[in-house]
Formats: sequence, structure tokens, C-alpha cells
Amino acid sequence: MPSKLRRSLLGVSLLILTALGALTPMGCYLTRGAWEEGKILARRRPIPDLVADRSVEPVVRTKLRLVLDARQYARDSIRLRTGDSFTTYSKLDSDTLVLVLSAAYRDRLEAYTWWFPIVGRVPYKGYFDFDEARRAAASMFEKGYDVALRPSGAFSTLGFFNDPLLSTTLSRDSLELVNTVIHEVTHNTFYAPGQAVFNESFASFVGARGAAAFFRSRRQIEAALKVDAEWEDEKILGAFWTGLAASLDSAYSRHPDSRAARIGARDTVYASARRILVSDIGPKLRTIGPFYVQRVPLDNASLLARLVYAKDLELFDIVYARENRDLGRTIARVVALANSNKDDPYAALRKWLASG
Repeated sequence: MPSKLRRSLLGVSLLILTALGALTPMGCYLTRGAWEEGKILARRRPIPDLVADRSVEPVVRTKLRLVLDARQYARDSIRLRTGDSFTTYSKLDSDTLVLVLSAAYRDRLEAYTWWFPIVGRVPYKGYFDFDEARRAAASMFEKGYDVALRPSGAFSTLGFFNDPLLSTTLSRDSLELVNTVIHEVTHNTFYAPGQAVFNESFASFVGARGAAAFFRSRRQIEAALKVDAEWEDEKILGAFWTGLAASLDSAYSRHPDSRAARIGARDTVYASARRILVSDIGPKLRTIGPFYVQRVPLDNASLLARLVYAKDLELFDIVYARENRDLGRTIARVVALANSNKDDPYAALRKWLASG
């Protein structure tokens, strides 16, 4: 698309967005998001300039150089569409970018979803206004939903803008920083509207396997092994959350005519899940301490929010093994399969694997 036309379309889009902001709650929300995104974009500074600037703290320059290296690896070695993402840096005023709200029905394992232009329906909603986020969470709880409100320090605009690296992301350790960069640029390469769980779980796989491969390419074997261990823990927990979801569905189905009975059955399932987490799952985890399994919230909203990033992670690893552990080929295979069945990308992967 010619640059002049692109700028014209962007200008028209912003005018429409502003008009919507004066008319509808969704418009107000999108206008606030556009305003905050504009502030982030206005603060961008080219990362190469910051790396070369000796007035910048050495630890910051080192991490910024790592981001450029991870981005280049994602583009050149695993063939992700990086675009201009993470070539610039924006320093925020706080250590939290957005609060993310998730909600779910208490008497069935079903997420409450929100609809947005372009991306379709998603089971979460981000708030730049933290007070508004807390009010929305309280309102959903009072209406009878389970709610989960969590901070987030990174997001992707799916390649529509030059996503800068944010100071909230730079504060992470080197392993998580590389994982995050590769995770987010995965969304530039593939994002299926209305398939948030598949999109995020796939990006979790690419981020983890990509980060491990990145550190191995630099002969930082200890770092690669740590990333591998973290990924194995994520798969263990992902399998547990998936099994827990199946148990809840079964418990709910036994009481089709009584909401009170369904909620009572759910409480029993969660009590049992806590015991299993502490006695069986916790000892298997190598990178997550015992405090997590003792304190992690167990409710429908929290469970579904975790599954967004951890559903059927092992399935991606099986495709990875089938493709001889070539991550670039695996990504291309998964994208092609997902595009062949946009209503159920997971079914497309299972069908291909079953074909032998």
C-alpha cells in the first residue's frame, strides 16, 4: 500500500475513532487505548542510538543490545515477521502498562468475552485506567462472575504499529526478555481473529523454543537449559490446567438442573485440585517454587486465563518433533494448518498428526 494512502487511511480511521469515542462506551475505550498507544509511540527512541549512547546506563544498553539480537534471530533464523517491532524503546511512567481483566461464569466453564474491531472476540480486556479496571472487575463480580485482574507489561499491535520495547519489559531478566520479544513478534507472523487461546498458546511455544534456540546459538548453554526447564514446567502446568478444565466440565454436566449444585460441585473439584497441586504437581516443577502451588488462585476466571497461554502446549511440541525440531519449519507448518481450519486450529493440528 502506498505510504500516502496508508497515512490517509490512518487519518480517517483516527477521525472515526474519535467520533465513536463521543458516542459509545466501546468508542470511549478504544479512544483511550489509541491515546495511550499514541503516548507510547511519541516516546520512542531508536534502540541502536541508545545502545551507542554512553550516557545510558550500561545494564540498560546491554539489555537493549540483547533485544536487537533476539529480534534479528527471530527474523533470520526462525523466519518470523518482525517488521519494525522492537527497534525502538519507550520509557513509561510506571512499572505496569495495563491491568488485564478476565471473567467467567461460576456455574459453567465458559469465559466472558469482549468484541473488538479486527481481532474479534477475546476472553480478556486490558485497561490503561487502573481505577476503571478495578471498577469493572468489581461490577463483574457483583453480577455473579468469577474475575481475575492481573498486570501486564507488554502487548502486541499485531504489526499495525511499530511496537516499541517498553521499560516494563526491559525490567525482566535476560531469559524472559528474549522469550517475550520472540513471543510478541510471533503475533506479527500469525494471528487468527477470534482464536485468542490458540494464538497465545502458539506464541508461548514459539517464545520458549525460540529463546532456547537463541541462547544455544550464542553457546550460552546454561541459559538455554534454564529456558528448557521453564518450558517443561509450563507444559506440566498446562496439562494440569487442561485436565482440571475437563474435570470441571464433567462435574457441571452431572447437575444440569441446579445452579447451586453445579457451584457446589465446582468447589469440591477445586479443593481436590489444590491438594493435587501441592502433593503431586509442585514436586515435579524445577523452576517454580512451592509457594506458587499453595497460593495460586483457583476459580473459573483464573483457570481460563491461564489456559489462554497454556492450552495443549504439548501438541505444538509434537509437531516440533515431527519437523525434526526445526523451529522455522514448525512455525510454517502450524500456520498453514491453522489457516486450513480457522474455526478450530487445534483440530487441524490433530488431524495432521493423526495422518502420520
